[in-house]
Amino acid sequence: MTNNLFIDIHVLQSVPSANLNRDDTGAPKTALYGGVTRSRVSSQSWKRAMRISFNKDNLNQTGIRTKDAVVLISRKLQQLNTELDEESALEKAQAVLTTAKIKVDKNYQTGALLMISQGQVDKLAQYALNHDELDKKEVTKVLKGNQSLDLALFGRMVADNPELNVDASAQVAHAISTHEITPEYDYFTALDDLQEDDTTGAAMLGSIEYNSATLYRYANLNFHELESNVGVQAAIQGALSYIKTFVLSMPTGKQNTFANKTLPGYVMVTLHTDTPVNLVSAFEEPVSSEHGYFQPSVKRLENEYEVTQKFIEDPMLTVVLSKTKAVQGESVTDFSELLTRIKTYLQRVIENENINN
Repeated sequence: MTNNLFIDIHVLQSVPSANLNRDDTGAPKTALYGGVTRSRVSSQSWKRAMRISFNKDNLNQTGIRTKDAVVLISRKLQQLNTELDEESALEKAQAVLTTAKIKVDKNYQTGALLMISQGQVDKLAQYALNHDELDKKEVTKVLKGNQSLDLALFGRMVADNPELNVDASAQVAHAISTHEITPEYDYFTALDDLQEDDTTGAAMLGSIEYNSATLYRYANLNFHELESNVGVQAAIQGALSYIKTFVLSMPTGKQNTFANKTLPGYVMVTLHTDTPVNLVSAFEEPVSSEHGYFQPSVKRLENEYEVTQKFIEDPMLTVVLSKTKAVQGESVTDFSELLTRIKTYLQRVIENENINN
């Protein structure tokens, strides 16, 4: 087996006036990079958007992050055994989690949010029904297996019992603008519809901060780490879902206010075996333009990609989908073709590894 197989995803996306991801004051998040202020969207915000997208695909890809894991298990217990009353089901569910050294309070809540997949909930409930005496090793085994895609991708930390930790197989960077941004403010007023025509003044007024930007977005995936979490075939489908959702998802902050949903204009996916590489250094010197930032950002990114080849091994595959002419990698005509190209290559890698083993 190849020791490493990394998938890098590079995206350039122009976003009009927006407030995708707010800080504690309600202003769009920013970052200082290259000595200037950039628009920023946090990785957590984008991963949340991806998890929602997984859920919409309805492929059992999304786990549940909650303090009410006991309640979830108890409900499944009552589905499996309709004679079980609510209190008995809660006690059995609590016993299962405490067997795995997860603390549960008097209100049947865990001390911290617990990421748990539906498959784990089902297996734990079945195990609790079949066994009067619970075994820590068996319960731990259930909580380490049957992983949903988002759990396998983004990992899980359980402070109560580190044995239950799951190493993330994916990383998502904070998206930042390729150029300097200037914060802007929208001052708005609202009139009362029942207000008399001759009455002056607004019923409400306020302001909201926003900016517009061309964002550089980056994420990577350790394919063999994902494979070890969910198995070969699920890993191939999971990798494609990961690429698809990262490229097409978008945080929904203030979306009703700004209607800012756009699609990327440039996507580059690379497969290689040595190390993942974030190409944000292409924009350490901010792009400067009076005729749009997207085109010069594409040139900067492709130049940076070429420069990195002096430091690392040549990628096994580079596929590019762009609304403008690309000079790096293999160009494809649409997103479906890009995903098909990646799928075919991953299947070939698996086949070669099976032959060599």
